[in-house]
Amino acid sequence: MVAYEFYWLDPMKGYQSIGLLPERRKNLTRITEKSVMNWGEKFFGKSLGIKNIFFIQVTIDENSGRIFRPGPSFINQQNI
Repeated sequence: MVAYEFYWLDPMKGYQSIGLLPERRKNLTRITEKSVMNWGEKFFGKSLGIKNIFFIQVTIDENSGRIFRPGPSFINQQNI
């Protein structure tokens, strides 16, 4: 199952996890970065400021509930 992990930039503590929202839309063409951010803003409140929030897409294993986050990007060694 696809989900979105939201983070907020706290001026004092740095980036803080604020929540996880599962994707439930059946029509995949409706999923855009803007639609996910609007959903997060509605759920977590406008007081955090949309400019201070970001998300990462994660996968939740439906059997174990384990969350899989994207791995680090590797630099193409030929371009160094």
